[in-house]
Amino acid sequence: MLQIRFKKGSGYAANKDRKNLVAAWNWGIKYLGLREPNPCRVDVFPEVRSPRYVPPEEDFWKIYDLTSGQDRVMLSAFLYLAARRGEVFRLQWTDVDFSNSRIRLGTRKRRDGTLEFDWLPMNTELKNQLQGWQENRTYKDSPYVFVCDEDYSFCQEYRGEPFIMRRHYMRRVCKKAGVPPFGFHAIRHLVASNLYRMGKPLGAIQAILRHKSAGTTERYLKSLGLEETRVHLEALCDMRKPVEEVNEASGKKPAKVINIKDRLEKRSQAVLKEGICKTVSRRLERKSDLLTT
Repeated sequence: MLQIRFKKGSGYAANKDRKNLVAAWNWGIKYLGLREPNPCRVDVFPEVRSPRYVPPEEDFWKIYDLTSGQDRVMLSAFLYLAARRGEVFRLQWTDVDFSNSRIRLGTRKRRDGTLEFDWLPMNTELKNQLQGWQENRTYKDSPYVFVCDEDYSFCQEYRGEPFIMRRHYMRRVCKKAGVPPFGFHAIRHLVASNLYRMGKPLGAIQAILRHKSAGTTERYLKSLGLEETRVHLEALCDMRKPVEEVNEASGKKPAKVINIKDRLEKRSQAVLKEGICKTVSRRLERKSDLLTT
């Protein structure tokens, strides 16, 4: 089955199914007495991995400026909390502590799938927006911060319910803003990228992204150093340029050019002159000794 999935789909799709099958069989071993070893634990399929897309910051603000009401508050939550989609969608008003300016996010991104909560500081901008939304929200009886209130026909049966996927929203608003499409999770990439480029320490970025391991944060940021690498590689283009052009482009004062050949010739002449002087001095000393004797 996995081979068919690999051939007709992709290595990524096959590996995703493999992971789910392995987890399901392990659950059966633990609770249903299924046989061991796990027959689903086959070799991982090769994948073609595309780099994570980090939208330019101006693209985010373009779509942000087109939104209002709940949509704008939701985008602010993704931005100012670097939150995952599920964390924002399951957010309840009991998770928002206005008095202490903090907010609680729950994630299942743990090895055993346990729902684990973390408190994060809530900045002034997000706090003001959430307070305004709490007062003016459509469904005041709902415990959830964000619920479906759209008028599309396919949304009617879900009105007043918390979001689960909201798959088409970002594609729609990106098209309206005239920017390449990106999803909610790409906003998390944007936050991590900005923190990295601002020179924030790895520990601070790890805390904001809520990674258990610093290694996870390092892997997450691995693809975000491309622009720094580009700067250093661009410097190699200066190798064939005249010194004056390089200095003018970089704003540096022209360095003193040293002619190695001339310096070696001068050095040789100095050594030769020094040797002649020593020879003449020794001869004079010998003549002086002869005269005295």
